[in-house]
Formats: sequence, structure tokens, C-alpha cells
Amino acid sequence: MKNLFFAFLFIGVSVSGDTLHDKDWPWWRGPSYSGVAASGQDLPLRWSSTEKVIWKSPVSGRGHGSPIVFGDQVLLCSADEKKQVQSVYCYSRTLGKLLWETAVHRGKFMKRNKKASQASSTPACDGERVYVSFVNGGAAWTTALSLKGEILWQTRITDYVVHQAYGASPMPYNDLLLVAADNKKAGVIAGLRKKTGEIVWKSKRPKMPNYASPIVVNAAGKEQLILTGCELVTAFDPLTGKILWETKGATTECVTSTVTDGRHVYSSGGYPKNHVSALLADGSGKIVWENRVRVYVPSMVVRQGYLYAVADAGIAYCWKSDTGEEQWKARLGGTHSSSLTLVDDLLYAANEEGNFFVFRANPKAFELLATNKLGDETFSSPAIAGNRLYLRVAHRDGSLRQEMLYCIGK
Repeated sequence: MKNLFFAFLFIGVSVSGDTLHDKDWPWWRGPSYSGVAASGQDLPLRWSSTEKVIWKSPVSGRGHGSPIVFGDQVLLCSADEKKQVQSVYCYSRTLGKLLWETAVHRGKFMKRNKKASQASSTPACDGERVYVSFVNGGAAWTTALSLKGEILWQTRITDYVVHQAYGASPMPYNDLLLVAADNKKAGVIAGLRKKTGEIVWKSKRPKMPNYASPIVVNAAGKEQLILTGCELVTAFDPLTGKILWETKGATTECVTSTVTDGRHVYSSGGYPKNHVSALLADGSGKIVWENRVRVYVPSMVVRQGYLYAVADAGIAYCWKSDTGEEQWKARLGGTHSSSLTLVDDLLYAANEEGNFFVFRANPKAFELLATNKLGDETFSSPAIAGNRLYLRVAHRDGSLRQEMLYCIGK
């Protein structure tokens, strides 16, 4: 049943080369694009820098993008601020050894918010190529690499003006790669041919800053590409870019990736006002419920009729997904940028200080199972596959900062 369930969740994915299966975490928010990992994994509840560590490897530079896992490769993006190089790093999934690194852009770094990074996007792998997105030299770029790290193509998506940073991750869909680049000068969302990088379709967006990644959901009986932010919730046909429906159901700036319960899509943001909204995905544009909780950066998770979230201020919430009725809220503590991840009925969250929380996805009551300390900073989200957690953290020693990639497991 587990494999049948995951086959259903692989929305619009066509892969070649190696087989994509539930032991991989091949792109942002995992195989189902929803932060939900394969069920039945035997993961530790407790770990530290010395306990349950299968391997750890240093990561050069700085980045807030999450790792992905495919076959025997663990990949992530990083940027060297001094040398001004934006790169992709590939590690052995088995041993943690650095297999290859590829410089994608050199020089022409753009200004950013002090808290942000020059490598905040998460790569994607469809089994044949690795796809990454960066902003560099006044433009947003998407690049395809081979599984050995060779640059195959590079496409300039649009002009780009940095407001705070860039963090939208690419999403494979059938023969296309979906990319978003909202900004104050020339925002767009586009579908690129995966083999060549040719832009098949491109849709203009409002000239506003926004950071959300494109996500395809199966809702209201069809697959829809949902993008939140720029004061809109917009549904596109992912193959053509045609707008299916659009409504005012978001704030200007959003970071989270939308999730669905099959009937609703959920929008959340934090500027200029805080909001979590549930909208019908049938094209009516109806906002079913809304609250003023600040879920600006960490993406949410839906499970069995309930919506789980962690606010930026470190408070966990459970709402009934169809009515928004609050079931409980509980303080975890700290500031959160990492997105929620679900395995069976266990939710994994992390704050920026390197505290990892494991709590139950139980609508009846909040149940904290473990709090684990790893490193001094965490901005990326966990990748969970094959009974392992892959965590990107930073250790600090005075003014020295060193990022590490950890493989955690029993």
C-alpha cells in the first residue's frame, strides 16, 4: 500500500535514467511537493552532533537552500561571498564524501537582506539532470547539470531586482521545469523544456517582491500550478501557463509553498500583514477561512483533515483544514525559517538556533516527543529518505562560521 500511495502522490512527474522512488527526496518539499516523506521509516527521535550521526561533511560557503537526495547523491547549493561563486555540491549518500562541485556563476553578486543568502533555492533532480536557480548580475537564471556535475544548459529567465533575496526553487513537471521569479522589475513564472532549457511558456507577474516557489497540487479534480503572493493566489495550467483562476487571497510577500487537502489550497504570508487563508480550488476564488497568524517563512503540512503550521515566532498550530477552527497551539520557542516535514504522524521542525523539534501530528492535543540540538544555526529544511534525515546546519566559533551537512539515522 505504501508504494501505491506514493505513486498517487507523484503529480505529473516523468523521470528517466535512474528510478525515482520513495527512498529519494528529489526536490523542494520532497517527492509529493508537500513536505510529506515516505511512510514506515525508522528514524531516531533524538540526536545530537555526536549521537545518531551516520556521517557529517563540511559545506563551503553559505546557503539556506535545503539538501535533496537522489540515488547515491545528496545535493545542495551554496555561495562563497568572498570569492563570489555560486555553486552546486554533490556528496555520496552512503559515505558523505564530496563527489563533485560545480561553479554555476562567478562574480556579479547582488545585494541581499543581511539574514538571507546568495543560495537560498533548493535544487531538483529528475533522475537525468540536476536543476538549480540563482539570481546573478541583475537577472534570474536557471541551470541544468548532468549527474556528474557538467553544465548542460543555462537560461536567463528575467530581469531581477533584489528586495530581500531570492529563494524560489525549480519544480519538474512532466517534460517541463517550472520556475518563478517574482520581483519589483519584471516578475514572471515560466515553464522550461527540461532537455534544452527553452522557455515553452512565460506569464508576467505583478511588479512586487515575492519569494514563493511554484507548486503543482491535485485539487478540485485537476492538477493546478499554484503561486501565492503579489497580493494574489493564482492557479495556472502547468503545461501551458494559462491562468485557470486568480483571486485576492494573499499578502504582497509570501515565502511558503502552498499545500492542499484536495478541496482547498492554503496561502500564508507576513508582509504587509500576517495571514493564513484557505481558498476553494474550484475557481470560485472563495476564501473559506482566514486568520492573522504570521506563518511567513515556514511552509505548512496537511494531514487527515487538519492543517499544521509553525509560525515564525516559534508557536505550533493545528487547525481544522476545512473550517480553520483552532485545535491547539503550543510554544516551541525561537525564530523559525525551516519548513515542517511529516513522516507518518511525526512532525519535524527546526528553529534558527539549531533546535530540532519532533511532535505528534495529533489534532486532539500537542505532544512534544523530543528536542534536539544540532549546530548553532539552521535555515534550511530537512530532507528525509531511506530511514535517514539530511540536515544542513552551521556551527559558530566566535566570528568563524562553518556549515555542515549531517546524515542522521539509527
